[in-house]
Amino acid sequence: MKYLFWILIVLCSTRSSTAQQLTLTFQQAAKNGIPFEHLDSIYKSAVHTDSTKAVFKSVPEQLKLQQAYKHLIRDLGEHLTENNFKWGKKVRCFNRIYFSPDGSIDYFLYNFLPLPNDPVPVEEKQRLRFEELLQKFIENYRFELSAAEKFAQCSPVSYSDL
Repeated sequence: MKYLFWILIVLCSTRSSTAQQLTLTFQQAAKNGIPFEHLDSIYKSAVHTDSTKAVFKSVPEQLKLQQAYKHLIRDLGEHLTENNFKWGKKVRCFNRIYFSPDGSIDYFLYNFLPLPNDPVPVEEKQRLRFEELLQKFIENYRFELSAAEKFAQCSPVSYSDL
């Protein structure tokens, strides 16, 4: 019985130490008790005007980060296309992605943004399909750069059909 107790303790502590990979809107994250402000307190900015607050400090490191981020967005677009996902129009989005030091994605927060002539950027059914495919994408995706600590990168993105 004592042996079983210790096995359970080890299993529970192992399970809680592994990060769950999540894709959520900013509103969903806040509703689930993980607002971006909290995540920002845990994950350091990939780049920052004050280099002491940045993970990638030098210009060469920042250029590598930009390239790796472009590849991530391109790879996501290819993943969506391979899974027959269609936008049907240009869609603007704001992403904030939280990475483990090894480059795996812990959280991918997003919000679709309305265009001037289109106040409803994405229908709910389409958003749910996007989120489902995004979740599958981040489960296996490894960012091209690693770091000594957790980091976050954000940007606006325009999605469209390829």
